[in-house]
Amino acid sequence: MDNILSSPSTAAAPKLRLQSVSKSFIAPHTGQPTLAVDDFTLDIQTGEFICVVGPSGCGKSTVMNMIAGLDTPTTGSIQKDGQPITGPGADRGVMFQDYALMPWQSVRDNVGFGLRHGTPGLHLSAAQREERIVHFIDLVGLRGSERKYPHQLSGGMRQRVALARLLANGPDVLLMDEPLGALDAQTRLILQMELLQIWGQTAPREQRKTAVFITHDIEEAVFLADRVVVMSSHPGRVRAVLDIDLPRPRTESSRADPHFGRRVEEIWALIRDEARRAIGGSQVGGSQVGAATEKTPSH
Repeated sequence: MDNILSSPSTAAAPKLRLQSVSKSFIAPHTGQPTLAVDDFTLDIQTGEFICVVGPSGCGKSTVMNMIAGLDTPTTGSIQKDGQPITGPGADRGVMFQDYALMPWQSVRDNVGFGLRHGTPGLHLSAAQREERIVHFIDLVGLRGSERKYPHQLSGGMRQRVALARLLANGPDVLLMDEPLGALDAQTRLILQMELLQIWGQTAPREQRKTAVFITHDIEEAVFLADRVVVMSSHPGRVRAVLDIDLPRPRTESSRADPHFGRRVEEIWALIRDEARRAIGGSQVGGSQVGAATEKTPSH
């Protein structure tokens, strides 16, 4: 079992460094401090695709919000390219499960919003902004839908719009919080492949975006990631970091690789008991009670 907090040795400084990060909140009902994340330490290199998994409530989204600069650590530090993260920035793009599209804006206007009204487009001419918008609409396969509104799109198409908007702003770090979680299983599999292609899995690592991807789906994490960070809960801590040695580019046949199945089983073994407790299950006489809805990995 791997337990590696920093990636293989390299002369380059990490793109992201989380050092002994902890986060406490005040519980609204009791007024007492609650330690949500504790001593989270991880180095993420340029061009890596990192997936974070763990039981519900383990602090995955809290960690991502701190990397995004939407929240601040109670203790510890988070750096990007050796500089402390002190707030949100255009260098870090965030994509959420619920799309976060503006319903009154067309596909074109949603994709171009940051370029037209935010810092990413400040140094671009109007023509350059339009060229960039068209490029990323094409990249996610939405040519012909530019004038449609979110309510006219399927869930998969809405998530493509959100991805195009994320990429159009030109961040070098992609932060994705369960971005495929609301999609049906077939659409989800298709978008996993498309996400890897757009991320640049055939390009040299130094030319890829750095990606941090939160998911509850273990198979999704193993399929996408270079490394999978497994968190434990109450408080959220790094339990293990597993290298995923599947060759790139990943294809549908990668799921049949014996290494794929072994990694899925290893991760499930790490989080199984906590995941069952999170939905009210308990072990009685060696069997699981109240865990009938828990999804176990399949391959």
